[in-house]
Amino acid sequence: MLSFPVRQIHSSAWLLVILSAVLQVLIFPLPGFYVLSWFAFAPLIVALQRARPVGALQIDGTANLAAATPWQAFLMAYACGVLWYAGTCYWIFDTMRHFGGLSVPVAALALFLFCLYLGLYHGLFGLLVGWAAGPGRDHRRALVAAPFLWVAVELARTYVTGFPWNLLGTAQVDNVSLCRIATWTGVYGISFEIVLVNVAVAAAFLVPRKKRGALLVASVAAAAVLQAGSLVTLPQLQADHSALLVQENVPVAADWTRDYFESTLRELTSLTLTSLAQDGSRAAPSQTAATKIDLIVWPESPAPFYTNDPLFRNAVSEMVRSAQGPWAITGAIGITPAMHSGGQASQVFNSAALISPTGEWIARYDKAHLVPFGEYLPFPRVFGFAGGLTKEVGEFQHGTLRTPLDAGGLKLGTFICYESVFPGEVRQFAHAGAQVLVNISNDGWYGDSGAYAQHLNQTRMRAVENDRWLLSATDTGVTASIDPYGRVVARLPRKERAALVAPYTLTSVTTFYTRHGDWFPWLCAIISLGALLTRFLLRNRNKAEPSS
Repeated sequence: MLSFPVRQIHSSAWLLVILSAVLQVLIFPLPGFYVLSWFAFAPLIVALQRARPVGALQIDGTANLAAATPWQAFLMAYACGVLWYAGTCYWIFDTMRHFGGLSVPVAALALFLFCLYLGLYHGLFGLLVGWAAGPGRDHRRALVAAPFLWVAVELARTYVTGFPWNLLGTAQVDNVSLCRIATWTGVYGISFEIVLVNVAVAAAFLVPRKKRGALLVASVAAAAVLQAGSLVTLPQLQADHSALLVQENVPVAADWTRDYFESTLRELTSLTLTSLAQDGSRAAPSQTAATKIDLIVWPESPAPFYTNDPLFRNAVSEMVRSAQGPWAITGAIGITPAMHSGGQASQVFNSAALISPTGEWIARYDKAHLVPFGEYLPFPRVFGFAGGLTKEVGEFQHGTLRTPLDAGGLKLGTFICYESVFPGEVRQFAHAGAQVLVNISNDGWYGDSGAYAQHLNQTRMRAVENDRWLLSATDTGVTASIDPYGRVVARLPRKERAALVAPYTLTSVTTFYTRHGDWFPWLCAIISLGALLTRFLLRNRNKAEPSS
């Protein structure tokens, strides 16, 4: 940090880096100042292009600043990324402290290491922008490449690290008109659009002063036009089906005695049957008439509900039979019995079980993408100190299939909690024929932090990408019905044991994104690679010409 190249970075560049990090934090919940997304990256881009003093002072006495070297660009963007993750994922500290059994210093260290690791992707973006500028530090090449490079880095964050939390495009999930891009490109297309406008804003501060005003007005006008899509009110979509989403509000940390277990189970089954018997008064305002409830959904729960536990199975089966008609999905701990031959031990999964109206347990989805340190411990010898959280929820095995659950012809694309942040994985359910998406989650791990709202927005974007209704059943909230435009049309208050009559409609229409997946970010990655290769080829040719 005290090396000469670092000390060369001008103080104004560091101030811009900090400003950019703060703005990037503010565009995600809970602050949720989404309009700032059009300007949040501009300070960072300007800092990368005006980082180090060169030559004499300008006429007005200010420093003459040139673009950062690739190493300097990496360091500045890396610092921005570390600050951004600390500001948006601060909830990891409380989760690791309260549920992971870590002391305050160790939990703080875990958050710090997390930020240092994930911040590398911001750093990679800065490094690539620095390389794209070339030895001549050409602003134009770097600015043109920046949107493609950012989307390529988001793709790497999704597939390499497996933590695509708060992809940039998610910040505009309330912008219904703009979000239709996602039906073609996924959320990555919106990220591209946001960075493109930020590049235009940054360019206004990099061109000569006489051109600055016109370019700044044009870029701000573009941001205003794009943001105006959030003011567009589209007509309410009519729904012809209803589901009952039960928000259990079960404490994440509880002393599960037999009496407590049985009383909780009785209360949940009673709440479900009572809600079914009511007249649907909690249905969404857009519904002109109540529709018959054909699906019951219990969320992922911290309760020790095991699929092989007769007490749990019998209670749920009896509840469904008493409901006389609906199918049911319940979160549970799936157990695959030990093989009688070969000595293979039982396997444990985080599962969603499907129960028929006759009370039969006929199918199960096993969560495929598990949460590291939450549902399994990667590299146990290295991260043994962080094993407390997995002791709370168990060491789960990975599921292998992403096929819809078939509820008598009703295709349910059911995925669990953290899986909703992976665009390419959720779209596989719709591609396989899911007519409605169902996400069951336990957001109680997040406490009162902004993580529950961040998670909800990412789940809403999956509905937009696949043009599907999405039913979100959570333990502590937000339990909601989400329409294909990503709008929440019905929801329950958080931290309340209640049931929601959630409207939805079945559809078999597939979007371009559903059919073709992450083609757009891969295209951006290819273009980025081509731009960087061209830069190196030109550099080598320029070196060869003088020598010849």
